[in-house]
Amino acid sequence: MLKIITDSASDLSEELISRYQLHVIPTPVVIDEVDYLDGKTIQTGEFYKILDDTSRDVRTYHINPAMFEEAFMPYAKNGDSVIYLCFSTGIAGTFNAANIARDNILEEYPDFDLTIIDSRCASAGFGLLVVKLLTMLEHGASRETLIEAAAYYRSHIRHVFTVNTLAYLIKGGRLSKFKGNLAEALDMKPVLIVDEAGSLQVLKTVRGHKKSLKSLVEYAEENGAALEKQLVSVCHGEDGEALRFVTDLIKERLHPADIMVSVVGCAIGAHTGRGIIGVCFLDAPEDPYMEYLS
Repeated sequence: MLKIITDSASDLSEELISRYQLHVIPTPVVIDEVDYLDGKTIQTGEFYKILDDTSRDVRTYHINPAMFEEAFMPYAKNGDSVIYLCFSTGIAGTFNAANIARDNILEEYPDFDLTIIDSRCASAGFGLLVVKLLTMLEHGASRETLIEAAAYYRSHIRHVFTVNTLAYLIKGGRLSKFKGNLAEALDMKPVLIVDEAGSLQVLKTVRGHKKSLKSLVEYAEENGAALEKQLVSVCHGEDGEALRFVTDLIKERLHPADIMVSVVGCAIGAHTGRGIIGVCFLDAPEDPYMEYLS
């Protein structure tokens, strides 16, 4: 049987995970030297409350080969064909760890058909890619078509996001303390994108949180293709007010076919804090795959 599996950096809702009976491999998060599993032994509500307390020590590490072997082995034993969509290798080492696990399993199960695809996506964009392929599988798409579609979608999914505080980017070393503190004092907010290699890049900086939120919708308006036919994906770090502001603006200016909302989990939230919010969409039409999407 052909299966699609993913990891928790896709930040898919429990509703969608249940709807597709999707196997989601959890990302590890360490809180005060105790290991937890994103979405399994710790949920986002509890996680952000802990993260709000700056005295707590919170860090993540990518899923290691042993964890992947444990996740993949039942499929190898069952003779399933598997497509694993993984967190962008431009942000984490997940892809390499999964391939090491695959090689180890092939020594025992040489016929195991496992395709590992670097999504080059994160959070809402990653989730959008996973949902597209799950929908296509449900409508009869072949393994080869799904792999081809994954390459197409990952090349055309755009991510744009912002954060409300720079404290976590400073703490994680992604921003120097001097520049970060200066930007905080001036109320400057970065607007970031995920580039073609799946890495984070600063698009621009703007003054004020509301302006940064408007910038997300403006970016989608400028770069989206036939947005009125699209499923637009929005993610947030347990920030209902920012979510409402952005989704209302999306409906008013972009008129998408639908909006998929997700909460940013531990894999990314640990490095951004509560106020992260992002918008993901396609910059090209879906015509090549529409027969599997309707």
